[in-house]
Amino acid sequence: QPLISSSKWLQLHGLKRNKLSLSHILSQIGFQHRKDYVTTLGKLVASRYADGLFPQYKRTQDGSVYNLTAKKEQILHFVDCLMGAIELYKQRLEWLTSDSRQIFGVIQERCIVIVLGFGTAAPPEFDRCRDALSMVLVEQVTQIAKFNLIWAAQDPMKWQQKSIPVSEDTVESAVTWLWKLDRMTAASHTSSAEALLEAMSDEAVSS
Repeated sequence: QPLISSSKWLQLHGLKRNKLSLSHILSQIGFQHRKDYVTTLGKLVASRYADGLFPQYKRTQDGSVYNLTAKKEQILHFVDCLMGAIELYKQRLEWLTSDSRQIFGVIQERCIVIVLGFGTAAPPEFDRCRDALSMVLVEQVTQIAKFNLIWAAQDPMKWQQKSIPVSEDTVESAVTWLWKLDRMTAASHTSSAEALLEAMSDEAVSS
């Protein structure tokens, strides 16, 4: 799937976009039971001509009532469409909660600098962090334009001096660099802030 936000995805695949919202479906399978203001009574009065003539559906949101006039085939058509939409939503949720997206979310920027703040992680945690970062590089960074890595050591260590174009070779190089990092490299309490400032100074990212 493309790296887009859920709001953008819903604009493309949501119920409203595909005319499957409740209000749209109701307008296609029936008509709203109207109320008119009766001057002599001084209140809204619902018409009664359709009472018992059609099945009715009452919306819980606003209490409006719809008389349902659609044939079985039309109802089944909307059932099929909604089942397809449900399956699409399931696939999206599974995608969002799997692999690197479960940890990092979905990268939406075209140019990024990833700051590595491992702190004093023990060897197993250090390797798990590198596994996760390797995964995001391969699964998501490969779909953007430019990237760089900065390790928040006592003296921030850059993979490249500035972000460079994404390619199969550059991603592979970044993964190799990541796994060559020395866990014992000293860090200070200001390392992360300094690394973030370095990342923000990258013109490709800040522009």
